[in-house]
Amino acid sequence: MSAVDESVEIDDVGQVTPAPAPWWARRRSVLAGFVALHAFFLVTLAPAILGGGVDGDLGLYRSWALGGLHHGQWPGLSVPGVYPVGALAPILAAAVAGPFFFQLVWFAMVTALNALATFVLVRGGSSTGYRAAWWWMAFLLLVYPVDLLRLEGITAPLVVVGLLLVARRPVVAGVLLSVAAWIKVWPAAVVLAVVTAHRRRWPVLGAAVAVSTGVVVAVASLGGMSHLTGFLGTQADRGLQLEAPVTTPWVWMEALGASNTYVWNNTVLSTEEVHGPGDGVAVTLMGIAMPIALALVLALIVWVLRGVGPSPELVLLGALALVTALFVFNKVGSPQYVLWIGPIVAVGIRQGPFGWRVPATVLLVIAGLTTLVFPTMYSHLVDGDLLPAVALTLRNALLVVLMGWAVARLFALRRGSVPALLHVRAGEERVEAGGGDHDLRTVDAHGQPT
Repeated sequence: MSAVDESVEIDDVGQVTPAPAPWWARRRSVLAGFVALHAFFLVTLAPAILGGGVDGDLGLYRSWALGGLHHGQWPGLSVPGVYPVGALAPILAAAVAGPFFFQLVWFAMVTALNALATFVLVRGGSSTGYRAAWWWMAFLLLVYPVDLLRLEGITAPLVVVGLLLVARRPVVAGVLLSVAAWIKVWPAAVVLAVVTAHRRRWPVLGAAVAVSTGVVVAVASLGGMSHLTGFLGTQADRGLQLEAPVTTPWVWMEALGASNTYVWNNTVLSTEEVHGPGDGVAVTLMGIAMPIALALVLALIVWVLRGVGPSPELVLLGALALVTALFVFNKVGSPQYVLWIGPIVAVGIRQGPFGWRVPATVLLVIAGLTTLVFPTMYSHLVDGDLLPAVALTLRNALLVVLMGWAVARLFALRRGSVPALLHVRAGEERVEAGGGDHDLRTVDAHGQPT
């Protein structure tokens, strides 16, 4: 049999020697893969970096940094912001070497955080960790146009590390997850799952309160309290974004030539929005449906918690259900939102790869379709072409499937259909839930530890 680190071989004289790990389960292989991946990223960004330019949303971020540094117009402090005020931290960090190097510094930050997330995934040398690391890198490759050029490229690896540290270092985990939530809102859903369903919820909650208090005090000292929650109003004023799941009917109306449906460019936020019959009603309904959906998922998590108690499975399934609901019922649905889901699935694979085969596979397809739509075929989608409309529809349908899978697994967990030991197979690590560090052991074909 073969398994990472703990498998053995018996030679001709009966001596027991460790069996070599497969190539993919060695740190230098992961390191080589990581370096090759980010070298490819660097090559794709080279024209912008060498010319002192920026791609994607980095142009918007750089303008915010320069507006604050030169004119005192700080989003979230002196003027309403699009994102929480914590977004200023990475944006200003990228401007530390001047506007010419903004793209390069941003790339360096994303690379460093991706390296940290990958290292923590393989820490301990388990084959589940190596599987998770390779999956994570494949996922990053599929979504690299948004990973490298959006704030989610900063927050996603922070969430990976935060989730992996909850059991051992709950305070550190709480700080990382809360910092991420003050950069972009979505990690708050992960925090909610952790403080609801993890046995070490109180240190995490204490850290989250401390970070949030620090942010509020800092904003108050800078005179920006009137804009602290301004991003909520900015988001509320947005229309139906072209890529959002709820926008699918209007995408098809435009593709089929409906004269009263059209796409227009929101120049303030650099997004494409759809207008047509009933779009205002849909915007209103999504504003109602999203909090209801999140409340129902939270109620489901609490119900499962009362039946089975706190566990890592419940945290991850709850986080997945909350985050996918936040995506599915969102009127915006930007392509970078796919990065909300990746960290949860990567940690799920590390905890038990066979129990997470469905979301791991589905999310890679979603990621590929997302990049196919944006940026590859985006101009054709705006023009109402059929092929990108089909790709986007399939992507959106799979998001609903993924949300349904998470909800169904929560019900199964409550019924006892999801065992505490996740999908054991012969020759693979067994992941035992509930402890501080996961107890990873090799089991034979009869489930006996070796």
